Amino acid sequence: MTAIDLNADLGETVDGAPTADDEAMFAVVSSASIACGGHAGDAASMADAVARATAHGVAVGAHPSYPDRAGFGRARLTLPADDLRRTVREQLAALAAAGADIRYVKPHGALYHAVRDDREQAAAVADAVADLSARLGRPVPLLGLQGDIAAAARAVGLPFRQEAFLDRGYLPDGALVPRGAPGALLDDPAIVAARAVRLARDGVAEAVDGSLVRVDAVSLCVHGDSPGAVAMARAVRAALDAAGVAVRAPW
Repeated sequence: MTAIDLNADLGETVDGAPTADDEAMFAVVSSASIACGGHAGDAASMADAVARATAHGVAVGAHPSYPDRAGFGRARLTLPADDLRRTVREQLAALAAAGADIRYVKPHGALYHAVRDDREQAAAVADAVADLSARLGRPVPLLGLQGDIAAAARAVGLPFRQEAFLDRGYLPDGALVPRGAPGALLDDPAIVAARAVRLARDGVAEAVDGSLVRVDAVSLCVHGDSPGAVAMARAVRAALDAAGVAVRAPW
């Protein structure tokens, strides 16, 4: 049977208020990327997210970002490598302190994109995850899009796993359509669900120009704070079940 992971970014709170319907999303996904204080979240929200994940049998991943709460981690910051390494280490440690058994690490927002094309930033993130791996006594995979981060992970002996986005548009080169540009966001549950089945079965997604992009993903992402996120996630899960695709965490 074909199998695929379904992940969402959860545990995001701003001034104590959640940005998504976490309880509904935890009931659908197999992995949750938990905000760990950089762009959102705090000790209480992390502990709550870990408890929800445990209750639903969902794997926990860390979702570190640039230390940019005002901009929700969506602005690319110019940080020296040592500073970036330190803040990622601190965020991973905060999530672990909240009781998380961290199974993977997925950078958030602008950091996610920066580590695709900036070797120094990618190396800093990979070094922080390698430190976590050493403390845990097992390699912690990095999850993301192909680019410098994949090479940085391999350089420090970490697995790299590729993901695909269900609610974001693709450019022909495999990059995501920038937020705010035409085609950047998808919100039709039927379209998103059909994309999920095609990705799981064939490993391809349709780009905004109609071309096909090869994406050998082990995990599919629906953003927890997207409009209609719960409806999309439920439609995806139902479509994968109907297609005979098992939804389970690979970590």
